[in-house]
Amino acid sequence: MEHMNGAEAMVRMLQHNGVKHIFGLCGDTTLPLYDALYRLDHGMQHILTRDERSAGYMADAYARVTGKVGVCEGPSGGGATYLLPGLVEANESSIPVLGITSDVAVGSRGKYPLTELDQEALYRPLTKWNRTIDRADQIPGMVRAAFRAMTTGKPGSAHLCFPYDVMKQQVDASDVWAQPEHGSFPAMRFAPDPADVARAAQRLVAARSPVIICGGGVVIAGASGALQELAESLKAAVCVTVSGQGSLADTHPLNAGVVGSTEHWRCPNRNVPILHIDIDPMVIGANYLTEVGLVGDAKLALEALSAEVQARIKHRPSDAADGAVLAGRAKAARRAQLEPLAASLDAPILPERVVQSLNRLLPDDAVVCADPGTPCPYFSAYYDVSRPGRHFITNRAHGALGFSMSAALGAWVGRPQSKCVSVMGDGSFGFTVGELETIVRHKAPLLMVVFSNSVYGWIKASQKAGYDKRYYSVDFNRTDHARIAEAYGVKAWRVEDPSKLDAAIKAAMEHDGPALIDVVTQPLQDAAAPVSQWMG
Repeated sequence: MEHMNGAEAMVRMLQHNGVKHIFGLCGDTTLPLYDALYRLDHGMQHILTRDERSAGYMADAYARVTGKVGVCEGPSGGGATYLLPGLVEANESSIPVLGITSDVAVGSRGKYPLTELDQEALYRPLTKWNRTIDRADQIPGMVRAAFRAMTTGKPGSAHLCFPYDVMKQQVDASDVWAQPEHGSFPAMRFAPDPADVARAAQRLVAARSPVIICGGGVVIAGASGALQELAESLKAAVCVTVSGQGSLADTHPLNAGVVGSTEHWRCPNRNVPILHIDIDPMVIGANYLTEVGLVGDAKLALEALSAEVQARIKHRPSDAADGAVLAGRAKAARRAQLEPLAASLDAPILPERVVQSLNRLLPDDAVVCADPGTPCPYFSAYYDVSRPGRHFITNRAHGALGFSMSAALGAWVGRPQSKCVSVMGDGSFGFTVGELETIVRHKAPLLMVVFSNSVYGWIKASQKAGYDKRYYSVDFNRTDHARIAEAYGVKAWRVEDPSKLDAAIKAAMEHDGPALIDVVTQPLQDAAAPVSQWMG
């Protein structure tokens, strides 16, 4: 019987599951795993990060652009706590990210060794699937279960706690195998009840002015083509949430753009009949009385719905509305708001001008990763992508600052042929600056744009709107981000004059390595951003 040690079995299990990249940070309890990665021929690349949080965010964006499981790893103790943010964001965004954390030896538990921590308890409420490996013979089955949990049904994150001594124990090589479908997502899709699909189609065809609202599920399921077919059959206007961007090309005449607010629950009102597709049956009926609930994969559900609609389309009311008119009106209103601001030569530079410049200059296959601070409302409202799919990434589940720089690197590792862009506020830059070294080490040709306004802008804007301008502990000193970037080896520009913005973006995009533009911008509390409306 052929044997391998636990660390080698883990490496082989990742390899069998189709893993090509691992993002992580070394620690003393991880040494046997790193040694196995060094010794074995496995075809995987390990990307060393400067913070475990960053490794989690890289794995998240990597999974979003590739459709494969993102893998990150970190050491015991502090490392295990730092890996948490990436796993909870991925889990609640329905993105499969596997976090592997090493741990003190099983035999050392209860003896107060350095870095002892109940990792399984820590990760339990924050992941879809979470286990501690107590014996080496459990490794293959637990890794298989983690991949199965992450990629089937509602995708999510998984955590494996991997103790030091378990890495050195023996594993039977014949048990080291993987189910091929579980390396990518969504795996093993299921479809809604055909009777429910028929009822939903009947209601849609009878509706005079149907509107389709898309969350993140359409993009995750790769259902954009099916959505477009259904929307065009019904001439239905399509609205998206912030996470749903990319469900339909922004330039499509039926795309009315981003809607939504968790503060007010205004849309839709109780008199509007609702048909709801979701992979998770617990979501349907949670907030609104639902006329027809369709539980299943978005792609299969939309394809089935589209076929049933086609069979009945001749019965549409003759006075049915054209959703392109509604969508056109929404776009015209947004354009009217954007254009005078984007054309403004005021200094500090208006954020709208930055978005409009990127709209003009970025290729249509670019991937833009936006932090949840200043960039999010502007890019959600005004950034246009001329093709559907995953071209815009922002962390909408927990909104942690410091996401986008690492996300852009993860996106580039997964989709190196695309221009990957990180847009961040200077608050976020402060969280994540250390990863500039990682970016330079990998010669990643990222475009990074910092909105420099010396403030935690959303909070200050909210203090202005809701607390009578009682500004408290939200302002900080301006940093020269360009000089910091240059010290790391990044080519950098600082722009204060709005008329010089386009030239700087063009030069940064032509540069064959990492580039950062420090844009001195209008603070959010002085801007036209509808902050309270973007909480959703």
